[in-house]
Formats: sequence, C-alpha cells, structure tokens
Amino acid sequence: MRSLFRHSELYDLIEKVEAGERLAFADGVRLMESRDILALGYMANQIREQKNGDKVFFIVNRHINHTNVCVNLCKFCAYGVKKDDPGAFTLALSDIEKAAQEAALDGAAEVHIVGGLNPDLPFEYYLDMLRRVKAIHPKACVQAFTAVEIDYFSQITGKSIRDVLLQLMQAGLDALPGGGAEVFSPRVREKICEKKISGERWLAIQETAHALGMRTNATMLYAHIETMQERIDHLLKLRDLQDRTGGFLTFIPLPFYPKHTALEGDMGVGSTTGFEDLKMLAVSRIMLDNFDHIKAFWMMLGPKLAQVSLNFGVDDLDGTVVQERIIHAAGADTEQRMTKRALINLIEKAGRIAVERDTLYHVRRTYK
Repeated sequence: MRSLFRHSELYDLIEKVEAGERLAFADGVRLMESRDILALGYMANQIREQKNGDKVFFIVNRHINHTNVCVNLCKFCAYGVKKDDPGAFTLALSDIEKAAQEAALDGAAEVHIVGGLNPDLPFEYYLDMLRRVKAIHPKACVQAFTAVEIDYFSQITGKSIRDVLLQLMQAGLDALPGGGAEVFSPRVREKICEKKISGERWLAIQETAHALGMRTNATMLYAHIETMQERIDHLLKLRDLQDRTGGFLTFIPLPFYPKHTALEGDMGVGSTTGFEDLKMLAVSRIMLDNFDHIKAFWMMLGPKLAQVSLNFGVDDLDGTVVQERIIHAAGADTEQRMTKRALINLIEKAGRIAVERDTLYHVRRTYK
C-alpha cells in the first residue's frame, strides 16, 4: 500500500509512521498544511488498525445540560447567557432525577453532565445532583463537569482542586469530560475566552484527576482563529501529559460552529468543510500515538461524515446522546439522538465491527 504514495509530499512521514517513530512538531505542521487527504487517511488508519483492529466503539448514553447561565460568556459560545436573559434556565434536581430515570430505562451506560458557571448555584447542588443520579441509576458511569467547572467549584468553595474532586468522587463522579480545552494558545484564549481558565490550568486539573485514579477525555475546538501551529502545539501538550499519566481515555476534535456566537460573521471564521474535519481527525490520530481512541462526535460532524471518518483514524462515534443543547445553540442541525440500532448500522455498513462500551471502554457487547 505504501508504494501508492511514493510521489506524495508526505512519503517520508509515511515511512516514519510505519516504522513506529513518533512525529515531532514540524512534522505535525506539515501534516496540517498538506492537502494529501488520502495519505493522511492511510497513516491514520495504520495506527487505528494497530490499536483497535476493525472495532468501532459506541455507548448508550444520556446528556444532561443543567444550566445555561454562565459568568464567562465566551465569544465562541452560543449557549451561555446572563442570569437575567429571557432564555436562561436551570434545571431543578427533580428534573435531573427524571432524566436519570429515563437513562436507566434506556439502559444507558453513561450519564454525561455539563453546563454553565451559574453564580446562584451552591456546590451542594452539584453534590446532591450526583448522589441523586447514582441513587436512581447506580450502574451508570457519571461523566460530568469540565475542568472549567471544576476550577469554578474550587473558587466558590475555597477548596483545592484535589479536595473538590475527592468530594465529587465521593458523591458519585466517575470521570471528567474533555470540554473547556478549546485551544491552549494564550493568544487564542485572550481573544475568544478571556475569562476562562488558561490552558496550563486545564492541563493541571486533568493531571490532578489522573493522580486520583480518575480517567478523563480531551478535546480541541478548532477552525476559528487558531493557526496550524497552535493546533499541533495543543496536541503535543496533550501527548506530553498522557506520557506522564496515561489518564486520558480518548481525544475528540470539535469543529467550531459560529452561528449565534460573537464570532459569527468575522472574516475567516465560518463552518468547517468535510475535508477539514477529516484532516483534523487523521492528524490527531497520527500525532497522539499514546491515545488509545480518537472519537468523531457524530452530532457535530453529521452521521454520514462520521461514518466516512472511520477510514481516517477514528474508532469511536460517541453514543445515543438523547438530548444536547450546547452545540445546537450554535446552529448544529443534526438530530439530538440516535438509536443504538442506527449507530450499529452506520458502523457495519462501513465494514467495521460495532462494539458497545461503557465510559471506561469496558466492552458491554460486540455485534457481529
């Protein structure tokens, strides 16, 4: 197969990947700047096959977004609002209990909870939320609260990140999602999310969670104002932390949706193309050699492109979701749920083996 790419500008990098060599920063920039999408897909698939064979993972899960009130109001976000906004909402704990009951009836392996930084909610609200979800659905893994939310809990309680995490874990928290990473570049964060924690702080919170034995996800929000160099720097910072802790479960590149955000209409900021999305997924798989999984979030890419991404290094399509508010506030026009049967069909039609998992990638069932 490699001989098919002997005239590619990336041929020397293909040789490195096939030899199992780790690519450096300059190599990563070359990958990001290349338009040889087939060579990128070939390299990414080499790594995917070595790690996971023909398995493609998915999960039966339920998303809960408990509030859209947020003190940060990042420029890239269409979800967060001030507390006096007519569209502001905060779910009562009884509403969250109802969602947990629905998740239990669906046989969900995961309850995924993220929201805004609401100044009117005490820390006890979150602890009680976890206790109630666990009481209703004890078999589910609760993956909740981004590193940004964890930092906010530390601010409102005066407790260290470690102590906040320990309290949350005692109440039922099992894993952290990867949100809030955006792009680690200080230049970018100053322009699009100046109130948000720094990239270094995000990484430090992840490292603390890993030290406590908690597994977490990692993300990057791409295609807004960042450069190719800043994308690769972000990936390498994740790779460095994974070298030290091994605590990341998966990496999810998230394409930026500009609609209804403060960046909508800015020159050069628009929706991504399928070409860009497949390139980002492939480069992520190539550069993050110590991550076991790369996830394509079908809700952001659309089911058809997510299916194609299985040939560009992806081995996970996320899950059934059921209800998601954050990316849909920014203009995502995909459905808010997908049945288990539909996910299995997407995977099998791509010639892969569908594997139902839990949050920690324990296999629940393999479909053949």
